[in-house]
Amino acid sequence: MNARKSSIAYVIGFALLLAAPAAIYPVLIMKVLCFALFACAFNLLLGYTGLLSFGHAMFLGGSAYLTGHALTAWELPTLAGLALGTLGGAVLGALVGMLAIRRQGIYFAMVTLALAQLMYFVLLQSSFSGGENGLQGVPRGSLFGLDLANDYILYYLIVVLFSLTFWLIQRTIQSPFGQTLKAIRENEPRAISLGYDVDRYKLLAFVLSAGLAGLAGSMKTVLFGFATLTDAHWNTSGEVVLMTLLGGMGTVLGPIAGATVIVSLHSELADKVGSLVTVITGFLFVFCVLVFRRGIVGEGIALYHRMIGEKYR
Repeated sequence: MNARKSSIAYVIGFALLLAAPAAIYPVLIMKVLCFALFACAFNLLLGYTGLLSFGHAMFLGGSAYLTGHALTAWELPTLAGLALGTLGGAVLGALVGMLAIRRQGIYFAMVTLALAQLMYFVLLQSSFSGGENGLQGVPRGSLFGLDLANDYILYYLIVVLFSLTFWLIQRTIQSPFGQTLKAIRENEPRAISLGYDVDRYKLLAFVLSAGLAGLAGSMKTVLFGFATLTDAHWNTSGEVVLMTLLGGMGTVLGPIAGATVIVSLHSELADKVGSLVTVITGFLFVFCVLVFRRGIVGEGIALYHRMIGEKYR
């Protein structure tokens, strides 16, 4: 029954996304979807595996530059560029993961942060990246003869890609692999005692999360036509942590809710209050931690369960 309800909710959500451009500026929705995918990928690592990465922007930014370079210098088709960015994120995730999973807790977080800063300075000094100016003039290309320069055509491509990856994440969480990740998160020594190769599961989760984060960065590059150092900056890694905690860590819809709130705040307030938007975001985070400790979606789920419990008491 739960699977049936989940399928119905998925279809309704997909239908709402298809109709959304009639009421909301499509570029804003696409930006939200890119960061929502980034947050969902991060949540797979933090919320379901218990690994806190402070350097996840390296996958978003690295894939953003890789896709941008592939589309401009190599003139690859758009889908090939997106696939290359996703593969690049996964490969980078494998390399970083093999080093990072050797440590736990804050040491794991610091290793990912250090490697992310290394990636940032590589992108800053590389000739292909454009340095401080970023990689600009990335073409959107076409798909099956349709010009992706049209915002509405690109919108439906991003909606389809986001929906497929969100379905993949959901299926992963519900699979035996996902249940094992939860067991590792809850009690790693017990998982080891049961015979699970914990490091292997952590590495697979890290690679999957990095690949999906890479896809998010690739889509963002195609959307805006450029890749900048901001995509790989440590501040972006902090923002995805904020999105996940604000929406609800360890919930399927939490990262989407968190990304929607943060991106909408930045879009609406950036021109009005300038850099103060980060202060407002900080106050929002503190308020959420004090009042909604489970996040927006987490508190909603807890309230629903309490209401059901009262009803059948």
